[in-house]
Amino acid sequence: MEIRVVVTILRKEIDDSLNNYWFMLYTLSFTGLALLLSWLSLSGSGTGYTGFAGFGRTAASLINLVLLVVPLMALTIGAGSLSAEQERGTLAYLLAQPVNRLEVMLGKYLGLSLSLLGVLALGFGLSGITIAGQGGQSDLWPFAVLVLFSFILALGMLSLGMLISVIAHKSAVATGIALFVWLLFVFVGDLGLMGTTLAFKLPIRTLFSLALLNPLQVFKMSALISLNTSLDVLGPTGIYALQTYRDNLVWLFLGAMTVWIVIPFGISYFIFNQRGDL
Repeated sequence: MEIRVVVTILRKEIDDSLNNYWFMLYTLSFTGLALLLSWLSLSGSGTGYTGFAGFGRTAASLINLVLLVVPLMALTIGAGSLSAEQERGTLAYLLAQPVNRLEVMLGKYLGLSLSLLGVLALGFGLSGITIAGQGGQSDLWPFAVLVLFSFILALGMLSLGMLISVIAHKSAVATGIALFVWLLFVFVGDLGLMGTTLAFKLPIRTLFSLALLNPLQVFKMSALISLNTSLDVLGPTGIYALQTYRDNLVWLFLGAMTVWIVIPFGISYFIFNQRGDL
């Protein structure tokens, strides 16, 4: 594998992202909403959280924004990465060059990752500047932890999006699957977990294990911990997690979210490398 080839493909992906209208729409939407929530947090209204100030209050108000917008951005961007190029015929042309498929996968993933993280950094950065400019410099740590876990969540959802892109042969199909997966994680996750618990009377340990399978649930729990908020708000599952894992809980959440980065990308490369139709 040649790093030069990976960097070349990486730069191409960044250029394509900057010329993508949907990507620019995501950028404007996330940045605008982050600034709006920062302003509402400083005014002390509209957050739904009390007891926080400055960065801490803004971090609390941004949790729901991240849960809704970041997975949608990452899944749809990842889903269109390979399927759209295959549909246009440019992917076959790229693979006809002296490159291997690992270089293509890494270049595309890293390029999209930098583009996506750049959007998040812009939104969070302007939000932080707004808070600091209004004198709300307290509680910087919860805000920084929220940004870190948002980055990890974005990378995990991007890996899953690329897996969808490898499986689907058309960009419209890939985008549709990505939207379905997003709905599954965001809306069906909580309801399905509660329904399964009521129907099968699952023990708390099993319920917590199922929650770890949903990266959005893991992000929510890790964000609450960063705000020094007790997981009691999540009911018996949160109490069990605190009592069982204590100081290791954050590392458990980090590991669970990292798995969503590594495994979908590994499966994506395996399928991509085995495909003979390219």
